[in-house]
Amino acid sequence: MGAFTLGGLTTAPASTRPDLLAPSTLAALDALGRLDEVGVVEIDPDVSDTAATRDRFGLHPADLANCVVVGGKREGVERIAACVVLSTTRADVNNTVKRMLDVRKASFLPMDRAVELTGMEYGGITPIGLPDGWPVLVDSRVAERDVVIIGSGVRRSKILLPGSLLADLPGAQLIDGLGLEATV
Repeated sequence: MGAFTLGGLTTAPASTRPDLLAPSTLAALDALGRLDEVGVVEIDPDVSDTAATRDRFGLHPADLANCVVVGGKREGVERIAACVVLSTTRADVNNTVKRMLDVRKASFLPMDRAVELTGMEYGGITPIGLPDGWPVLVDSRVAERDVVIIGSGVRRSKILLPGSLLADLPGAQLIDGLGLEATV
């Protein structure tokens, strides 16, 4: 497996193009024994953002997922998590994520901090290969997708995989309603 066609994207098995994955993403997929279930496609870094990818490759918005890094503090201790939601939604940071992290206030990490902590490129951050111990909060609708497109850890590619694979990541928690319907 590992080869998918979706919209204008046709992937190669990730095992044949490890150069298109962040080192931590490659290592995590390999450690899970799931490298062959993932497809990777090289893209222009200028279309790495979700809306640009969707428009450029004629994709349905529900085929794309976003991974955002969120943090908050409790008793002086920082708590960080990755949230994975469909691009048709936005992470419910003010309620669901705040409760899950058990913090008073949760917010998106600044770009430079998210890049530093994940070791991934901004615009390509993925839930696969995050630092040990980070919770990965996955909206249940992502896990239900046959195929979902997410970042690869680098801006120059995207990975396509069964949504259920994200629910199997270390630290993953499936959450109904993590993603709120986005308003336009």
